[in-house]
Amino acid sequence: MDLIAILSGFGVGAIIGMTGVGGGSLMTPLLLTVFKLNPAVAIGTDLWFASITKTSGAIAHHRHGNVDYRITSLLLAGSIPASIATIALMHFTGITKGWASTLTFSLGIALLLTAVTVAFRQLWHPLGLRLERWIPASRRPALTMLCGLILGVLVSLSSIGAGAVGATLILLLYPRLDARRLVGTDIAHAVPLTLVAGIGHATLGHIDWGLLAALLLGSIPGIWVGAHLTRQLPDRWVRGLLCASLVTAGLKVIY
Repeated sequence: MDLIAILSGFGVGAIIGMTGVGGGSLMTPLLLTVFKLNPAVAIGTDLWFASITKTSGAIAHHRHGNVDYRITSLLLAGSIPASIATIALMHFTGITKGWASTLTFSLGIALLLTAVTVAFRQLWHPLGLRLERWIPASRRPALTMLCGLILGVLVSLSSIGAGAVGATLILLLYPRLDARRLVGTDIAHAVPLTLVAGIGHATLGHIDWGLLAALLLGSIPGIWVGAHLTRQLPDRWVRGLLCASLVTAGLKVIY
């Protein structure tokens, strides 16, 4: 099983390297279907996988000046309290069958949302420019915190959303943000959010540490290989396959 875990980590890492998204959205269904983890443990394990794999990316973007820390701090002001509150609610109520169904349903919705954001990625920037007329600069901080709050709940319940969904929300509110700073800001927000949510799930006993180590062992070379493959494969093909996988996994989880 360790070999399967290493190969799975390699495959997901390659997809992350090729597309920049798809880590959590593919890893969690994989943990559910291949490794037969219950939803809570799959989500908790994936949160740690995401926080660790994205840390090096966040450091690199910081060094290159690609992080808008004002936007990052506003997102975190909403997402961290929301994540803590969600985990606290899970502690208070206990892990019951009701929570298991809630986690599974949240996971399915998050997968479908991610598929939509990836499939229509080219439409979000023009839409953001149109929304700019209706959203004055004075309202953006509050709306950014609201987006962070939504992401905090979504990520804590499903482990998915900090990447593609988060980047889309940033793009809609800040359409004139440089593409590199958009990616860097999104990753800089995702790392502390997934770490806090991951720590919360760890306190609930929702982490398979041995499996996590094997997945990380495979993901490191996978990301490197994926980054090189992205130059050779058409972006439309990669996004199409990713979207098909997300929709299939989302519908399978919900139904």
